[in-house]
Amino acid sequence: MNHITASRYAGLAGRLVIVTGGASGIGESFTREFAGQGARVAFLDKQAEVGQALAAELGATFRACDLTDTAALRAALAGIHAECGPASVLVNNAAVDQRQDFLDVTEESFDFMMAVNFRHVFFACQAVAPQMRDLGGGSIINMSSIAWMNGAPDMQAYAAGKAAIVGFTNSLARQLGPDRIRVNAIAPGMVITPRQRELWYQDESKIAAGRARQCIPDAIEPEEVARLGLFLASDDSKLITKQCFMVSGGSR
Repeated sequence: MNHITASRYAGLAGRLVIVTGGASGIGESFTREFAGQGARVAFLDKQAEVGQALAAELGATFRACDLTDTAALRAALAGIHAECGPASVLVNNAAVDQRQDFLDVTEESFDFMMAVNFRHVFFACQAVAPQMRDLGGGSIINMSSIAWMNGAPDMQAYAAGKAAIVGFTNSLARQLGPDRIRVNAIAPGMVITPRQRELWYQDESKIAAGRARQCIPDAIEPEEVARLGLFLASDDSKLITKQCFMVSGGSR
């Protein structure tokens, strides 16, 4: 993975950044990129061994947590607050892009998809926003997806959750703006993480077809998504809020 950061944001040094799902994939890139800026990074993930190894490598704080358990999420965030102090930045990254035939979706599987893709975003914001208010401001970055914009098949529950994130982002930005807390969303395009390749993109022709739908045909790397997050977390974006930014190469 390429860890070279194109821009430096001196103001991020020393700030506490919390990343959910920060042990692998795009979340790992967020963790690495913020650590590379000198931020104090705390991240949550259910992958305990992977998370512990990454935390040891970067000098970050890690909490193993099943984000679908709201009580466990609140406890993990409270523990980070007690250990590290108030957070300036929250990146709600964790998600599961499960494919399932629409007619096979059960109430249980639907509830799981809402929990893993949206519910924890809501309650993580609820827990961290007061910390940012006490600091006099902050930045919340919620991860959406172009899947709901493009109408991806077999992803109705996932798309619904990712669309909900944008509506939530817009409403929360209005709510928290007077406290100088910015709330934005990022909607990545086709990012081929190791998990994506293993589960959905074993066939190189699928990747080629996806890139052919982009205006810019280059592969979208996880760190390129994370670097937009650096900007949205920095003081350079202090008047940018209530937006959803696509990192998709202009995919259609």
